[in-house]
Amino acid sequence: MKKRSRVPRVLVTDKLKSYGVAHRELMTSAEHRSHKGLNNRAENSHQPTRQRERAMKGFRSPGAAQRFPSAFSGISPHFRPRRHLMAATGYRAEMTVRFTIWDHVTGAASPPTTA
Repeated sequence: MKKRSRVPRVLVTDKLKSYGVAHRELMTSAEHRSHKGLNNRAENSHQPTRQRERAMKGFRSPGAAQRFPSAFSGISPHFRPRRHLMAATGYRAEMTVRFTIWDHVTGAASPPTTA
């Protein structure tokens, strides 16, 4: 907040008590609104920035995070059939076929050889 040239007019937070203390000490000119529903836009996990943060979790760099989905995007649909379009028995049969294909392609179906 110190790097910004303007002080925000309104500060919206959830009901955490320490926010009030920080507001009184740092931004006395801004109005502080603390309510359960006011901060939903910022806290919404479906916003694009939150989705990017969640996707980045566990990667060392943005480049590594980008390389993984580019490689994984071809494999992922193989294990995610359109479940809402089929009954449970059909889904189980389809997943059995798909895992059999995956085992065959990756070589997991053949027993490991010991030298």
